[in-house]
Amino acid sequence: MSSHVYQLYKVANKLHRWEVPFLPKIIYYFMRFAFTTSIPYTATIGRNTYLNNWGLGIVIHRRVVIGENCRIGHGVTIGGRSEHYEVPVIGNDVLVGVGAKILGPIKIGDHATIGANSVVIDDVPPYAVVAGVPARIIKYQDQPAGKQAA
Repeated sequence: MSSHVYQLYKVANKLHRWEVPFLPKIIYYFMRFAFTTSIPYTATIGRNTYLNNWGLGIVIHRRVVIGENCRIGHGVTIGGRSEHYEVPVIGNDVLVGVGAKILGPIKIGDHATIGANSVVIDDVPPYAVVAGVPARIIKYQDQPAGKQAA
């Protein structure tokens, strides 16, 4: 099940890739007004990503890359930091808690979990759970159970 905001983002992104001039901006401003969210059509968001509570209050930088099957809570900010051109890259199957801030040129590994209201300014390895301000690893599993190397 996808949120309405994600569906609107997909339409705006596809129109942007087809180089339709004004319609993506109109959709973007509609999302800003109706859902108080800033999800630019230039961002890259993988399929089956779920934006909780219709994406209310979510702010995403225009160059952010988000993987597939991610769950993003409301009030989340994913963006850059001053003095850094790069922005976050989020892997697949990542859970981002309500109100979390992911800032700067960092990478979030696959299957990571970001706690609510955390401020992430460092890389997060795959399968890690981070929380706090600034976020620290509170649980780390190098290889998940049931997926042993052959």
